[in-house]
Amino acid sequence: MGVALVTGSGGLIGSEAVRHFAGLGLDVVGIDNDMRQEFFGAEASTAWNVRKLADELGASYSHHGIDIRDRDALTKIFQRYGKDLAVVIHTAAQPSHDWAVRDPFTDFDINATGTLNILQNVRDHAIDTPVIHCSTNKVYGDRPNTLPYTELETRWELPEDHPYFLGITEDMSIDQCLHSVFGASKVAADVMVQEYGRYFGMKTALFRGGTLTGPAHSATELHGYLGYVMRCNMERRVYKIFGYKGKMVRDSIHSHDVLTAFEAFFRAPRSGAVYNLGGGRFSNSSHLEAFALAEKISGQEMRTEYVEDNRVGDHKWWIGSNARFEADYPEWKQVYDVPMILQEIYEANVGKWVPQT
Repeated sequence: MGVALVTGSGGLIGSEAVRHFAGLGLDVVGIDNDMRQEFFGAEASTAWNVRKLADELGASYSHHGIDIRDRDALTKIFQRYGKDLAVVIHTAAQPSHDWAVRDPFTDFDINATGTLNILQNVRDHAIDTPVIHCSTNKVYGDRPNTLPYTELETRWELPEDHPYFLGITEDMSIDQCLHSVFGASKVAADVMVQEYGRYFGMKTALFRGGTLTGPAHSATELHGYLGYVMRCNMERRVYKIFGYKGKMVRDSIHSHDVLTAFEAFFRAPRSGAVYNLGGGRFSNSSHLEAFALAEKISGQEMRTEYVEDNRVGDHKWWIGSNARFEADYPEWKQVYDVPMILQEIYEANVGKWVPQT
């Protein structure tokens, strides 16, 4: 069936993409230089996941520890595989609001220019190959915070008669709002993926993810919400709650459900497709609700500290609508909700995430 090229192959979605497309019979080429360790420290390293992929998949997985900012190195890989490429899945990114402020040049070079490097190489060497890009709901900036929320006991919520009650759709503007430095670099990448699809007729799709999660996450404070909730609970760490009374809502989608969506696009690609992809009304929680679930699963109380100021550009409430994607790919179905996700994260890390001395 050819070759799947996956950037960020050691990360949560990248590693699941490697396994998923290898399972479809494709050889997989992975690109990952473990920048996550540089961003967030040793505990966030993805090296363990790369080793696991190599052990599981053997000769069907080829790993390249190169940087997506390195155009010459990228070009050599695309020249090597060229027309054999069946799909390109771009998950490599700098993923944190907070880290981006520390080094805006690196954030933009990875998120925006790195994405351009991938797109241009596909155009030059494999123009008919579908490109799947992991964007983010942060491209909407803080505009979701202008919606008329009501404060409930454990969460912020929209009125049931609001047009976005079932989920924010792609018609929400991404313009003239506060994005954070990270959000701005992801907007640049998002629009460029659309442009290569529309201008050059390439088969591109971007998925504006909510909280993408699963047991393969190298969870850390600055990135990996549900994984980090469970990690803090299991290791007896203090979880810092940043503003909004801990009632901010996130929709969470398991990496399995993300990959089945990617496969659906791979089998029937379009040009310049734009999709929100998240847990929707099927799978969402506030932080307070996630804490309660983690406590129930582990039998241990959460240790938390409240910080009054919310993170810049952070969403008070995000539930995205999958309706556009479901209309285009009606065979796709979600499987995992938040309790299932947290239970799986717990079971995958028993014996690994233990109280710190």
